[in-house]
Amino acid sequence: MKQLLLPCIASLLLISAGARADMLGHFLQQKGLIAGPESAPPPLPTASALAVHAMGFMGVPYKWGGNDAQTGLDCSGFVQAVYQQITGVVLPRTSERQAAATQAIGPHELAPGDLVFFNTMQQPYSHVGIYIGEGRFVHAPRTGSRIKLERLSAPYWSARFDGGRRVTHPSSVLAQQTAPQGGSADR
Repeated sequence: MKQLLLPCIASLLLISAGARADMLGHFLQQKGLIAGPESAPPPLPTASALAVHAMGFMGVPYKWGGNDAQTGLDCSGFVQAVYQQITGVVLPRTSERQAAATQAIGPHELAPGDLVFFNTMQQPYSHVGIYIGEGRFVHAPRTGSRIKLERLSAPYWSARFDGGRRVTHPSSVLAQQTAPQGGSADR
C-alpha cells in the first residue's frame, strides 16, 4: 500500500509545483517582470473604466480634426483617444472607419464603453460617441461646443441613431494610417 501511495503523492507534488510555477509566471508577466507569450493580446479593461475615462473628457472643446485634449477633439478623435489611453487599442481615425472596424450590436445590447453612431450629415456613421449606460453617451458634438453627456432618447439623437457597435478584441481593430486628418464628417 505504501509503495502505491508514494508515487501518487510524488505525482501530486509535481503537479502542484507545476501549477505554482504557472501562477508565479502569470504574476511576473502581470507585473511586467518577464515577457509573456507574443500571440496572446492583453485583455481589454472593464467597460466601466472606458465610461469613466470618457466622462473625464467632459468640457474639452470641440475642434474639427482635433486629436489632442489640450487643443480640442472632434468626435472620432475623442473616441480614439479614450480607447487608446485605456485599452491601448488604436481605433481608426474617422467615425466611418471606426464603425467598419467594430461589431454591430442591437440597441438593447448597449453596455458602457460601446460606441454609438449617428447620421448627422446625411451620411451614415458621420458622428460617434461612447455609451456610458442608462441611455446616456459622451461625445464631442460640434464646432463651438464642448465634450458633453447626452441622452440617446433626446429627439435630435434618437432621430439620427445609426446603431451601436462594440470593440470586440484588440487584434480585430487596425488603425488605418491612410485616414485623412480631418476626422469625422461633423463640423
